[in-house]
Amino acid sequence: MPPRRRTAPADGRAALAVWRADPSGVPAPARRIAVRFTLEELADVAPGHTVEVRVPPDGAVQAVGGPRHTRGTPPNVVETDPQTWLALATGTTTWAEAVASGHVRASGERADLAAHLPLQAARPR
Repeated sequence: MPPRRRTAPADGRAALAVWRADPSGVPAPARRIAVRFTLEELADVAPGHTVEVRVPPDGAVQAVGGPRHTRGTPPNVVETDPQTWLALATGTTTWAEAVASGHVRASGERADLAAHLPLQAARPR
């Protein structure tokens, strides 16, 4: 069963539009909504509990099918900052670029999210 969405898609898309207009000057509330919306979208397109994607301080989600993790630190973790996450989600940077630059820390054999990014719902309409 996919996770219950907490961010209305219209609100998430509006927050992404604010971020696109000025990525470095986006207000924290809009950035937080955009990050949570895109994390929820990732969980919808790649359902599962194998990889924990962390974007501190704005949100985290478990996604990607495979063995379920239930206790302690998950074996597959992706962590990045909000700006990098939104760039990945919208396609303004690639997974390979973000990992090579050190802006994404990914551990575990299933932690490569390249096949799931960018997110279709995060692209401009």
